[in-house]
Parts: sequence; C-alpha cells; structure tokens
Amino acid sequence: MNAVLGKEIVLVVDDSPDALSLINDALEQAGMDVLVALEGRQALTIAKRIRPDIILLDAVMPNMNGFETCLALKADPALSSIPVIFMTGLTETEDVVKGLEVGGVDYLTKPINPNELIARMKVHLANARLAVSVESALDISGQHLITVDREGHILWGTPQAHALLAKAQIDKTWQDQQLAPQVKSWLAVGVHGQQSNLLLEGLTYPLELKWVSQQSGNEYLIRLIDGDRPSGSTLLKAKLAVTERESEVLHWIANGKTNREIAEILEMSPRTVNKHLEQLFPKLGVENRTAAAGVALRVLAAN
Repeated sequence: MNAVLGKEIVLVVDDSPDALSLINDALEQAGMDVLVALEGRQALTIAKRIRPDIILLDAVMPNMNGFETCLALKADPALSSIPVIFMTGLTETEDVVKGLEVGGVDYLTKPINPNELIARMKVHLANARLAVSVESALDISGQHLITVDREGHILWGTPQAHALLAKAQIDKTWQDQQLAPQVKSWLAVGVHGQQSNLLLEGLTYPLELKWVSQQSGNEYLIRLIDGDRPSGSTLLKAKLAVTERESEVLHWIANGKTNREIAEILEMSPRTVNKHLEQLFPKLGVENRTAAAGVALRVLAAN
C-alpha cells in the first residue's frame, strides 16, 4: 500500500468509534499518518493546529454536522484547499448534491470499502498536489490571478494580485460585502470565456475581472485587469524602444497569434508583418518569434 499513498496526513472525522477504527487501520496499513476527531468543532481545531493533506468527513454528526464543518473549512483561507471526502449512510440525491455544494470533492456511502476509499484518496491527493504546483508556478509567473468559489469569495491569489487589490483599496470588508456578490452574480450567468469582463462597481480605481478557467466544481481562476495600466503594446513600446507598429506586432506575437492572424487584427498584409519582424529581431537581440515572444512576456509580467 505504501506505493499507492505516501506519508500524507489524513484527518478522519466520525462520531462512530467502530467506523474510526476500521478507517484508521486501513489508512495506517497504507502508510499514512492518521488524525481523528469525533465531531466538527474538534476537527476544525485539529486542522488549524496540524494541517492535514486530506479530510474524511462523516456527514451526520451531533452538534456540528459534516456539511457545516466543510463550510467552515472552506471559509478559512489556510484550510480551504484541503480536499474533503464525505462518508455517510445517506444515499439520497439531495444529500450527495449538498455535500458537493459545500465543497466536498467526493462522496462515499457506508459501510466504507477500504480499497475503494484509498483509490479515491489517491486521485484527490494527486489533484491537490497538482493544484499546489500550479499555484506555485503562477506565483512565480507574476500574473494578477486569483481563484474564487461560486459565492465569489477569494480563495487564493498571486502576490501581484493581492498588491493590485490593495492598490484599488479592496480590503477584506469590501471583498465580503461588495466583491463577492458581484462575482457571484457574474459567475451565475455563465462566463466560460464567452461572457464579457466584469468591471467592478463601487471603486474609485478601475478594476476588471476576466474569466480564465474552472479549476474544480467550486473554484474558478480569474485574471485581474488593472484599468489604469497601459496597454500591452504601449508598455512594449516604452520599455523596448520599438515603433508603435512594431510594439503592436510584438504584443500579438506574445499572445500566440500567427502572422496571418496579426495581419487581420492590425489590418495589414502578412508581408508587412514579416517586415516588422525583420526590424524587431535585431532590436531585441533575438533570432526568432519564440525568443521575441519571451522578451515581450518578461516585460509584460514585470509591469
């Protein structure tokens, strides 16, 4: 079993000692470190003290049920990215849907099959590791990116995104009272790359949101657009000492457009695009389109 799962920490939350014992034995045999909690509030306390890699959560518990516990976990930025698998005897469709709506990534019905549980955990742990590596890469990329849940609350953001939010004077209160409702309404109509950008209302600083992708059932990757920031071609012209037309061509190269596409966008012939490239390459000290795009992207990311 050790080849299937590593030394991840799993928090098992269940008010049934028999269920805890069964799951604990299976996970320890799989080489995992196991933490246990008998109810929701205890689980939250443990998770804040020793952050688990994954949480197995019983839906029906006294005092604070699993759905309430999951909502509390997802409301904490330090814990919100932990995958939660619900375990319960409930099999009604509305209970399954509710578990997923509050942020669960999976749903297993009791009695739990240890082999099935470990197989499901393997998938969700791999997905969680991938998400962390993607976020780390995005941090390094210097882009203004955030992830939000379907309620519009920010779950994560690059350092550059947080700096831009601060520049626009968006504090935690404004996020909860103004940003979240606007984003929730925007997501509700379905963006998926086709909806126009969301221009945030109630700000003295112009800030737009642009849809990038859906990360999971309850997370969306969004790009922040600084309304006071010069356009990409304007930045390239200022930083690289190229002509206006050359900066426009370079901007679209950095956006992955072909010569023919650039010609259509800028209303010029493909031959003219080639001529601009012939002038650009020596100015940038590069020999091809890929290298030129790399120079442009570094300039844009740094600004």
